[in-house]
Amino acid sequence: MSDFLLNGHIEGLADSDDLGDLHIATASDTPMKPRAAVMSDAEKIERISDHFAEIMDILGLDLRDDSLRGTPRRVAKMYVNEIFRGLNPANKPDITTFENKYQYRRLVVERNIPLQSTCEHHFQPILGVAHVAYIPNGRVVGLSKLNRIVEFYARRPQVQERLTMQIAEELKRVLKTDDVAVYIDARHLCVQARGVEHHGASTITAEYAGKFLSDTTKHEFLQAVYSKMPE
Repeated sequence: MSDFLLNGHIEGLADSDDLGDLHIATASDTPMKPRAAVMSDAEKIERISDHFAEIMDILGLDLRDDSLRGTPRRVAKMYVNEIFRGLNPANKPDITTFENKYQYRRLVVERNIPLQSTCEHHFQPILGVAHVAYIPNGRVVGLSKLNRIVEFYARRPQVQERLTMQIAEELKRVLKTDDVAVYIDARHLCVQARGVEHHGASTITAEYAGKFLSDTTKHEFLQAVYSKMPE
């Protein structure tokens, strides 16, 4: 994509609507304002609730109705406490690694990790699975911690390519090894519920590093991902 970047813009594209429709990311890090985490969650909920009530009012909805009256605050709480909680650094999982005393040197694969994220272009859900793997380099990690890393980076407005890379970089940092792999297969509701409305389409992204750049190790990982679960 860098060939098309020109002075902070993407050459040939008219405006940000084009970027969103083409699902193009402009940064490898989640685009966030400086000091974004200074505002408390409680204040964010109050402000989002007010703004969402205004959106509903503009759409012509009657917020005096019992069914709608609490919707702005419910949406605000959902944004802050649930689907976008990965924007708050305080929610980043504290990952503890352990000495690899048993000298295990082969693949560790955690597959079929449920993945729920949000497309940053249309704020529609991204639903799928992530498969992650690493080869221990003196340290190992509890398996559930791999799930928590995926969960943290997924719970924010995302582009799938960026999400894949962020998970891989965090695995490298935590495990102190380049020998990591991340494979994501996900459905985007911005493709299924709007636009082309193609149900059943999914997007696959992958990031391989270290020993996983070897065709042999990569094949072993993908074979593990797609092997049949025991009955």
